[in-house]
Amino acid sequence: MSDVRADAPAEDPALLDRNDPETEIAARAQAFRNWGRWGDDDVLGTLNYIDESKRREAAGLVRDGLALSLSQSFDMDGPQKGWRRRTNPVHTMLDTGTDAERGTQGFPHGLGGADDVIAMPLQCSTQWDGLGHIFDHGFAWNGRRAGDVVTSDGDLVTGIEHAADVVVSRGVLLDVGRHLRPETGELEDGYAITAADLRSCIDAQGGTARVGRGDIVLVRTGHLARARRDGWGDYAGGAAPGLSLTTAGWLHRTEIAAVATDTWGFEVRPNEFDVPAFQPLHQVAIPNMGLTIGELWDLERLSTACAERGRWEFLLTAAPLRITGAVGSPINPIAVL
Repeated sequence: MSDVRADAPAEDPALLDRNDPETEIAARAQAFRNWGRWGDDDVLGTLNYIDESKRREAAGLVRDGLALSLSQSFDMDGPQKGWRRRTNPVHTMLDTGTDAERGTQGFPHGLGGADDVIAMPLQCSTQWDGLGHIFDHGFAWNGRRAGDVVTSDGDLVTGIEHAADVVVSRGVLLDVGRHLRPETGELEDGYAITAADLRSCIDAQGGTARVGRGDIVLVRTGHLARARRDGWGDYAGGAAPGLSLTTAGWLHRTEIAAVATDTWGFEVRPNEFDVPAFQPLHQVAIPNMGLTIGELWDLERLSTACAERGRWEFLLTAAPLRITGAVGSPINPIAVL
């Protein structure tokens, strides 16, 4: 990991101009922009950092054979409240055991079966944000015009299907909640995780928490654990701990492939300004850096398993569904220790 450039935007949140999000976002977008890095036709962004040697390295991390799902449930008991038409999944049975018992299905020789359907927004539970999810002043990833990329037909260029067989790599858990709040394991709502926090967490966790090119970094805040204990409340869209806008430089120079958190929005909420602002780190990371972002991940069992072993790295598979033209995808990430 290279040192911070002297001319790079500040990594101390206290130095943000809290009345000028436009300038603060623009400075980081320009400083950490990866447009053209993998060619004009690129559709993967920082997922390009994952290569065959990285996957071989990740496979070599499996010792115990313990596989852990990092997904929240996909059901009606989820946290969504309808913001921008994001609802919890609606699961409906088309055929049931009752139908089979009553012989109403029309199958021969006593055969019966069950079938079902689910309707849901693609980002209602554990998911990836695709590269077509966020734009910056009308531009999408790699400098393309947003309207040329995503239309009513979907993401015509960087659809999530391009990543279907890509997201297998070394995962690293940075348990910032446990590190900074050992008494509770939970960061308070509105806590902005800084680059210094991430570095100190890595130092405290030791060598297996080192972060570098092609890694998928998982940041545990403890917010999901609190929501499960106290009730969903405003978990979906309300105040939450998360990454500070000032971590953009760290996310860029570490050359990580992707990053995910146990929160609804990945970055700290409320955002770090005294005037209207909305998800400024998304605006830098996705369309400018080409960084794939995960949200709503369940890192609780992984946190316990890693702490018990004193080992914070693992094989991680987190393939999106091959939904043509989608700008995000539900996933069931699996960490194998």
